[in-house]
Amino acid sequence: MSKNTEGAQPVAPEQGSDAAEELAYRLCQQELTTQFSLFALKSTDLNQVLQEAVRVSARGLQSELSKVVEFLPDEKRFIVRAGVGWKPSVVNEAHMGADAENPAGFAFQTGRPVISNHLAGESRFRTPQLLVEHGVKRAINVIIQGESEPYGVLEVDSTNQGRFTEADIAFLQGVANVPGVAIERQRVLDSQEALTREINHRVKNSLQLVAGLLNMQARGSQDAGLQQALSDAETRVHTIARVHDRLWRSNEVSSIDLSEFVSELCATLQETVPQHIITCEVEPVVVTTDRAIAIGLMVNELVTNAAKYAYSNGSGDILIRLSTPTERLVRLEVSERGEGLPPNLDPSRSKSLGMRLVSSLARQLGGRTEWQDAQPGTRVVLELSSE
Repeated sequence: MSKNTEGAQPVAPEQGSDAAEELAYRLCQQELTTQFSLFALKSTDLNQVLQEAVRVSARGLQSELSKVVEFLPDEKRFIVRAGVGWKPSVVNEAHMGADAENPAGFAFQTGRPVISNHLAGESRFRTPQLLVEHGVKRAINVIIQGESEPYGVLEVDSTNQGRFTEADIAFLQGVANVPGVAIERQRVLDSQEALTREINHRVKNSLQLVAGLLNMQARGSQDAGLQQALSDAETRVHTIARVHDRLWRSNEVSSIDLSEFVSELCATLQETVPQHIITCEVEPVVVTTDRAIAIGLMVNELVTNAAKYAYSNGSGDILIRLSTPTERLVRLEVSERGEGLPPNLDPSRSKSLGMRLVSSLARQLGGRTEWQDAQPGTRVVLELSSE
């Protein structure tokens, strides 16, 4: 039992016990349900919530076995999604019919809780082979209901003689309502993430269209300076589009693995400047999407600038290093071994759009930028928070 749902151990009252024992038993069940509800509010892992649901159910009803079965509409049957007390091959592997010929299916089809205190003598449905193999004598089932449609069934089974009661139905339904809410919350989140991925996909396509138009304008211009400016703009647009492409293909829509993105960007930049050798050394670090776009633009500008101006002979090495000196600090270095910066140059006041863009983006990120003499060449160092 997770420490989040630990509580007093309910002791099932004997038949004919007094009201005080019955009250104590129900109060323990209520405490378990309350603690489980708080646990589910804090958890974003649906599988974890379902697993806690079966543990709480078994504990609250003093039973050895409990399971959650999910209805698979395409297959018209159940699959066991969570369970306690079952053989290892059951959870996420065992399937059951969803028709009214078994306890869970009967509850699912009728939409009502089901109690069977004598499975061997049951006339409403048959005993599934899974229950037979585990020696189950009685079962209690309730529906797990989402906002729009039922998810499946929560079932508690016992190998001991005894009785489940209507009061046990109330407890079990209270437990089942919690994952019902969690399932609906997950459906909403999945829908939002799918929509966000679709938006990123469309943004990527739109940016690629813009980049294509810039490329067409550059090729149609007779002005060398304008051609270069349009080409630089096209590269910047492609850099932003790359981030949205990763987001579209990723399960995470609010953050991105910067190391993978920078590595891909380096490979693309290498294709644009084949006369140079670009080396990329990166450490894994996850940052928000906005930060990834800004850092990608800075890498693009610094590498492009180094390729254009660092080497008078037109070729040389460019090193990109991404590291995490501390848990929340990202350090980006772009260096070359060329002729170095002119003396007394202030990058923030430079007429170069690329250098001004780097300084501006660094300020927006709350980062600190240093332009260092690498002897030979220049090293640009950016330090910023990963959050």
